Amino acid sequence: MLQNYLKIAWRNLRKHKFYSFLNIFGLSLGLASCLLITLYVIDELSYDRSFSDADRIHRVNSDIRFGGADMKLAVAPDPLAFTLFKDYPQLEAVARLREDGSYLVRRKSSTENLREDVVSYADSTFFDVFSIPLIAGDAKRILREPFTMVISERLAKKYFGSENPIGQILVLDNNLNYTVAGVMENIPEHSHMSKLNMLLAMTVNSESRADNWGSHNFLTYLKLRKGVSAAQFEKNFETILQKYTGSWVKQIMGATLNEMRKSGSYIKYTLIPLTDIHLHSDRKAEISANSNIQYVYIFAVVAIFLLGIACVNFMNLATARSANRAKEVGVRKALGSKRSYLMGQFLTEAIMLSFFSLLFAMILAYAALPLFNNLANKQIGFPFESVMFWSIALVTAVVVGVLAGSYPAFFLSAFTPLKVLRGAVEQDGKGGYLRNALVVFQFMVSVMLIIGTGVIYNQLNYIQTKKLGYSKDQVLIIKNAYALDTKARAFKDEVAQLPNVQSSTLTSFLPTPSSRTDNTFFPEGEMQQEKGISMQRWAVDYDYIKTLDLSMKSGRSFEKEFPSDSSGIIINEAAAKILGFKDPVGKRIYDLLMDSTNSKRTYTVLGVVKDFHFESLRKNIGALSMVLDRSYGLVAIRLKAANYPQTVAQVEALWKQMAPGQPFNYRFMDEDFDNEYRSEQRVGQIFITFAIISIIIGCLGLFGLSAYTAERRTKEIGVRKVLGASVSNIVTLLSRDFLKLVLLSIIIGSPIAWYAMNAWLKDFAYHVDIAWWMFAAAGLLSILIALLTVSFQSIKAALMNPVKSLKSE
Repeated sequence: MLQNYLKIAWRNLRKHKFYSFLNIFGLSLGLASCLLITLYVIDELSYDRSFSDADRIHRVNSDIRFGGADMKLAVAPDPLAFTLFKDYPQLEAVARLREDGSYLVRRKSSTENLREDVVSYADSTFFDVFSIPLIAGDAKRILREPFTMVISERLAKKYFGSENPIGQILVLDNNLNYTVAGVMENIPEHSHMSKLNMLLAMTVNSESRADNWGSHNFLTYLKLRKGVSAAQFEKNFETILQKYTGSWVKQIMGATLNEMRKSGSYIKYTLIPLTDIHLHSDRKAEISANSNIQYVYIFAVVAIFLLGIACVNFMNLATARSANRAKEVGVRKALGSKRSYLMGQFLTEAIMLSFFSLLFAMILAYAALPLFNNLANKQIGFPFESVMFWSIALVTAVVVGVLAGSYPAFFLSAFTPLKVLRGAVEQDGKGGYLRNALVVFQFMVSVMLIIGTGVIYNQLNYIQTKKLGYSKDQVLIIKNAYALDTKARAFKDEVAQLPNVQSSTLTSFLPTPSSRTDNTFFPEGEMQQEKGISMQRWAVDYDYIKTLDLSMKSGRSFEKEFPSDSSGIIINEAAAKILGFKDPVGKRIYDLLMDSTNSKRTYTVLGVVKDFHFESLRKNIGALSMVLDRSYGLVAIRLKAANYPQTVAQVEALWKQMAPGQPFNYRFMDEDFDNEYRSEQRVGQIFITFAIISIIIGCLGLFGLSAYTAERRTKEIGVRKVLGASVSNIVTLLSRDFLKLVLLSIIIGSPIAWYAMNAWLKDFAYHVDIAWWMFAAAGLLSILIALLTVSFQSIKAALMNPVKSLKSE
């Protein structure tokens, strides 16, 4: 029986090649899209799962509200980890990381430096928490000795080639000699720590032994013992806060922890599972930018929708051929064939089509994978060697075939032999409603994707054109300025003399991704904790405000003519408002160091700079201050509108002259700004790609249904033409019903799209409003696409000779 089903199915597919192609192509597009998105989702969900006991490893997060600012940190105080380990036997191991930015690195025997972007201090217990195999070195002694390091296998090959790295010396920033004590396997790419290639012994970091409960700078990881609940362990944090943090608050602020809470301020510690960090954590001081679970949900829904509309397309195309298959069904039923046999036949055809579609989908997905990886910034591979992958693929083909073929099988096998053999194909009203509902579903998905794409691109355009309070264009940034050492200021001054340079500044702090430091400030004479303000403290030079094109609201900038400016401070409007200063200029504020000395620095407000977006547009503008201080991380150079390559070459020549052997790295500020929103740009590109695919599949379905309608109403069209109906009358008649369906899909899809995109926009403190014209544009585009699709079949039917359509009567 099965052999007979397969033989007839193959004959039907070969006989109706165009119909088979449309079916296979539409289903393949849906399956290929679903496959790519599934690979993306699996890739995103696999982060940090390669570590053994990953389910028992958690990181401590800190939530702090103080001085009018909310801080969500991925870091915790330096003493927290080992205090917890000492006080609570539920912990099997703890470890800390202190990310220390980039370093210039070279072998001791070399004069040429290379730049390593992510260098971190690590406790010797790091390998007790994380199961990263050591290729060389003694795991029991590693990172215990001062000025020792562990490097990845990648770095070992980079600096030492085939030599044994153990015992070799690497020089950091030209003055720190570190001995390589171990080589670890490369941390898996699917880890939030994948960029860690160099770990320095924590014993060198004096901050790690400061016992400072107020300075939050350490990534803190806890490995719970088997059977210990993270939720239960979290309850111990309140005891820690009362026992240790409370005494620190009392000592520094002169208030108890409860008094601090009553004023609206607080400190909270929570645990986040290691496997949740990549998708559920977007906090200050992350090792690297993480992804967002929201996008995983969005793409998973898109995958389901695309597969759904592909199946809908299959159903519509199958029912569109019902008139052609009706006589076949009538003859077979008249000869004694049971309905169950007919259903089996049609389901077999559907499953066979599904298998062909799956094969074609894999070819499409494999061919499109490099482009998709480029769009998604991934390195996803096809898991050809996975038995589970092939098993799931085969099951999917069967399930999709059954789902897509079930309705046509029920529909076609239900025809009454006598009626269909007389040429009167049954028109089931309920079946018509279902087909219409399927078309509405298809175009509803398309409308939602079109609106989503429009909102994303409108938001990105808003980000690009919004006035930021500073000028990001024509600003060249030179990295690693500390490599210049004592020549840094001289380099900056020499650069300023170049003909195409307006001004230059030397700092580590810029509005684009760079250093950040929060300090606690108090108005003069008011040291109560409720008067405190958490404020960014940026070390700048005299030319900073000029180079970034900032505007002063009141007062003045730093000036060399006033030596007392070394104790001056410039604050932004947000800080003045939080401090309660109506006329800030001349006021004095204290900077509380919050260290073991409890010392403070006093500043006089010289001026107020107009608010500018020094952080992402996802955040409101917070309190910011600028002081004159040494900070040699970066050189920012404002260029005139002239020959940029020539100016960069001149700057590089100066660099090589003043810092021989040091790498020359540069970027433009507007590029850094764009990188802040790279994930949104990728999402927009992926969205528009799948929106186009959904429209193509939807058009195939609409094409099928319009063919079905034209076929069903052939004789009606013939009669109307005999009675004088024009081609335009016929086209209007056949198109009108489909336009109603498209309009209904717009009405249903628009509010759903508005809700989803409004939720997405809430991630931005500054965002566009979802304008009415986005819905109108999406609706008009959908109507136009539907008209173009339907008109082909409508015009074809309208131009048919009525004699041919009526001669069978």
